[in-house]
Amino acid sequence: MDERQLETLREALGTPSDTTVSASRRRVERWFGETAPLIQWDVIESPLGLLYVAVSAEGLCAVDFGVTATAFLSQLDPLARSERNAATLAPFVTQLQTYFTDPSYRFELPLDLGRLTPFQATVLQAARNIPPGSVRTYGQIAQAIGSPRASRAVGQALGRNPVPIVIPCHRVIASDGSLGGYSGGGGLQSKRFLLGLEGAI
Repeated sequence: MDERQLETLREALGTPSDTTVSASRRRVERWFGETAPLIQWDVIESPLGLLYVAVSAEGLCAVDFGVTATAFLSQLDPLARSERNAATLAPFVTQLQTYFTDPSYRFELPLDLGRLTPFQATVLQAARNIPPGSVRTYGQIAQAIGSPRASRAVGQALGRNPVPIVIPCHRVIASDGSLGGYSGGGGLQSKRFLLGLEGAI
């Protein structure tokens, strides 16, 4: 569409008045405040640096580190409202702090994995079952979920883990014993730290 056609379209549609625009904005803001889902978040100090944590109505939906607050918030559901709320996050934060002082600790947290595909959620559930201090290979996870030739897809699904540490994708390594990849903040350095903390390496 060229500029002349655009101008014709503008003339045909007309320009809304300031009152109409303001009323429309108020309706959108009211809808967003009353209807949009709420995600609450907080940030804590950890051995990995600042650790950002977010929860939805369903459960823990995001954990990240090695990023800025702006980058962390940009990962959240764009249709949701977000607010910082330390009181709501306290039970989640307590378990994360417990893990760093007792790496054998097993998380008991509700999770919100609703933005993942069924395959990704299945892979992450298999990773969640790896006990502290142990490792599995990408191939072993693929076998465990009944897709023995899906090692590469397993690695990609682990890279989509929205709650690293809680779902311990750091416990999944390459078949040759190397660390493989890690999408958590700090990359392989963080993966090595977590495995060392747990006594797996």
